[in-house]
Amino acid sequence: MLRPWTFQLTERIDARRGAPLYLQIVHALIHEIERGRLVPGAPLPSSRELAASLGVNRKTIVLAYDDLVAQGWFSTDRTRGTFVSAQLPETKPGKAARTDMRCAEFDFRAPPEPRLVFAGQDRVVIDDGLPDPRLFSVETLLHAHREAGRRAARSGGLGYGDPRGALELRRMISEMLATHRGIVVGEDEICVTRGSQMGIFLAARILLSPGDAVLVEGLSYASARDAFAAAGAEVIGVGLDAEGLNVDDVERECARRNVRAVYVTPHHQFPTTVSLTPERRLKLLQIAAKHRFAIIEDDYDHEFHFERQPLLPMASYAPGRTIYVGSMSKLLLPGLRVGYIAAPQEVARAIANVAATIDRQGNALTELAVAELIRSGELRRHVRKARQIYARRRDAFGASLRRVFGARVDYSVPDGGLAYWATFPDAATLDALEASAADNGVRMLPSTSFAAPQQTGRGLRLGFGSLDEAEAARALSRLAGALGEESAGRAELDEAAARRHI
Repeated sequence: MLRPWTFQLTERIDARRGAPLYLQIVHALIHEIERGRLVPGAPLPSSRELAASLGVNRKTIVLAYDDLVAQGWFSTDRTRGTFVSAQLPETKPGKAARTDMRCAEFDFRAPPEPRLVFAGQDRVVIDDGLPDPRLFSVETLLHAHREAGRRAARSGGLGYGDPRGALELRRMISEMLATHRGIVVGEDEICVTRGSQMGIFLAARILLSPGDAVLVEGLSYASARDAFAAAGAEVIGVGLDAEGLNVDDVERECARRNVRAVYVTPHHQFPTTVSLTPERRLKLLQIAAKHRFAIIEDDYDHEFHFERQPLLPMASYAPGRTIYVGSMSKLLLPGLRVGYIAAPQEVARAIANVAATIDRQGNALTELAVAELIRSGELRRHVRKARQIYARRRDAFGASLRRVFGARVDYSVPDGGLAYWATFPDAATLDALEASAADNGVRMLPSTSFAAPQQTGRGLRLGFGSLDEAEAARALSRLAGALGEESAGRAELDEAAARRHI
């Protein structure tokens, strides 16, 4: 016998949406109950009838009904059929997230998932070169926030302010750059950002228009390439070797197309860790002057050098041709989210104006706290201590890499930075490692995430900074699991030895 059915569910169900059809039907029926259009005790059409009405497979309706019965929204009677339950389930906080799910009923652009790696309870994470937040004193951070809060309250600094960032922090960054990196800029040439990634994104917004070309290193930082692509630019990878970016390739590309920017990581190249030679730096600046493009210089971990003093940034001797991107997060805590851009005054102002359309301003209290850490000398003390720890971790990590993988891996001990670049002569070894990483409880960036358009090359960027020696040995032990018991056994011996030294 046909039951009366006067409700239209089709407007809430669309096979093109991401959610499974049966879940869309579940949510649509719950919506009708919550609106009071389906009352307790009301009869439902049979699965066959509703399937015909909605134009879906009967099994889809059976799945939806079974789910609703399990949740307590529907009840069944073998002889009479399916009904809205007389006693509806209470909407509890934990359950609301399930039953109140909605599918977008409008078109929108869904960007690709970012290529990020972050901590998880069920995984050992080998990141791409992050600092260890455990090395920075929480008490020091809290003291800086308290001091910053008191000073801001007295001076009225907790209201809306300059979108370029807190003046005190811009002054502190200006002094730090002049003293330690040879970059002479005033506070009006600094724009504070929420991390260096935001700085790259904002630089792309003021430099690039759809169809413009931006050149990047052949193996490069994927999130930077994504930022340029989001601005509509054509992203082109150019050659990279042991001396860094191939500037002859840059010159050839400039002869072919309208290059508006070149993005480089000259200090510790991401991901390979090589440094751009002085000769190539000078030639790149000459090419920039000739073709009038901007150099986006990403100096994400300048302070972490172990063998010798680093070369001065290109921004120190050609400030008019560079947009210099730096990070306080890499120096202190990744979660602090403070970066900055140093650029000619009118460029810094333009970047701040774009930032203001996204976010009126940064977190004033956090910016003032970072300024306090610089002013008090805590930042420099932390850098000196952390550099020694990271140097030991670098050496231990490299030794473990060699013992675990032997001749199957190629790498050079980095002069600075917080990561190794590991390549594998036998591609099958790399394939096996990546295929089994998740099963072995390891999370890391895929080897295919580094190659820019028109370029090839694979490898693993293995961060050692955020792992103590025992954690690093355990991570390599798990990673080696795909290569058989011999490699895993050597890694486990490394882990046991590391624990004895902690």
